[in-house]
Amino acid sequence: MADLAQLTAWRDALMAARYQGVRTVEYDGKRVTYASDAEMAAALGDLNRQITGTTAHIAVVRIQSSKGL
Repeated sequence: MADLAQLTAWRDALMAARYQGVRTVEYDGKRVTYASDAEMAAALGDLNRQITGTTAHIAVVRIQSSKGL
């Protein structure tokens, strides 16, 4: 699996191409051509899920306080 920096770079390249209306993306010496905008959107969704999965999530937050007595 790719690291966070690489996933982010791939996502940024794909987003830039999508916003420019280009269906071919080049990164790391590789070229990918997407058939439709929906296919690009699916790839972006997958990249975003992978990026979200690599970041740590805090599941429980416990707060302790006192009145200082």
